[in-house]
Amino acid sequence: MNKDQMVSFTVAERIASRPFLPFALPDTGEEEIREVATAIKSGWITAEPRTTQFEKEFADAVGAKHAIAVNSGTAALHIALEAAGVKKGDEVITTPYTFAATSAVIRYFDATPVFVDVDPLTLNIDPVGIEAAITQKTKAILPVHIAGLPADMNAIHGVAERFHLPLIEDAAHAFPAKYNGTTIGSLSDMTCFSFSATETITTGEGGMLCTENDEYADRCRMMAQYGISKDAWKRYTAEGSWYYEIVSPGFKYYMSDIAAGMGLAQLRKADSMLEKRRAIARAYNTGFSQFPHFQLPYDNPSHRHAWHLYMLRLNLDMLAIDRALFVEELRKRHIGVSVHFIPLHTHPYYRQLYGCKPEDFPVAYREYMREISLPIYSKMTENDVEDVIDAVVDVLMQFGR
Repeated sequence: MNKDQMVSFTVAERIASRPFLPFALPDTGEEEIREVATAIKSGWITAEPRTTQFEKEFADAVGAKHAIAVNSGTAALHIALEAAGVKKGDEVITTPYTFAATSAVIRYFDATPVFVDVDPLTLNIDPVGIEAAITQKTKAILPVHIAGLPADMNAIHGVAERFHLPLIEDAAHAFPAKYNGTTIGSLSDMTCFSFSATETITTGEGGMLCTENDEYADRCRMMAQYGISKDAWKRYTAEGSWYYEIVSPGFKYYMSDIAAGMGLAQLRKADSMLEKRRAIARAYNTGFSQFPHFQLPYDNPSHRHAWHLYMLRLNLDMLAIDRALFVEELRKRHIGVSVHFIPLHTHPYYRQLYGCKPEDFPVAYREYMREISLPIYSKMTENDVEDVIDAVVDVLMQFGR
């Protein structure tokens, strides 16, 4: 056994003796417990005072005029498209390299998601492809900030303005990212955030829609509350009236005060949690940069990456195993990993409905086939980060060419 093999064996033994490191964990503690308890003790646990406070503080944090708290990021996307007027037969341009919700909300209207391939460096939607995909049926553009890295918004805005199309950002990964110094949330017609358990801040489940447009804000708020006329929920307070009017068949999408309480605590910790994720990303970059077997995640220095995900890409021609086995080897070493994302056009629903084939969007498919997402969350310790690096390198030492 040579020296390298001895070192590798020692690392593998040490990692195997540790508890399994989950891919993601929410960073919650006494602050969240106090806020949730306050909401419960108040006697008002559905949407109103704490939710309103969370909306105001979140709007201030991203520099938006309006923020509407809802029960999921999917709900935020749904009401955004509704406010933009998307209807049956319309087309909405988006990326195939994203989670199910981005495209599912388009199908809620019996509209067509028009996929555009991604940039091979950033994995964000290609602005040139957006313009080429526009037709007379195009109703909106829906870019995604993959992993928390802002998309090329100047170029995308240029296309949207030339064709007079609403621009709705899927910013599920992107709080508190910045684009050219401006926090994501006030750049476009509407911006939709997610607060599910694995996001950069969480309310358990939840979302937020931000906009500068008064009409969009009024429509989205109304549609999130059954389509009931403005301020109808005040009927339960001293300043309200029993009378209300249903002006559209809306949805039950509003956020509860319990979730909002948790959001308030998370919001106050957002900057410190981001700094921890950034430190983890730097450590990973340092640990992996010496190996040509890996492509590190792209980070544009002009922007601020939210680091929701650390998406490492494998140069498979330099490995004796494929991506699936690489993931399995990391799990054997007690490291939880994931893959982001299985491109939407490869799923049975879109294959059957539109006849999609993997090669239709070759960049998205190629990059997916070699991507692994490593743990990156603020609850990780320095030892956790070191264990991840050691495990990845240990797999490389065993299977690298």
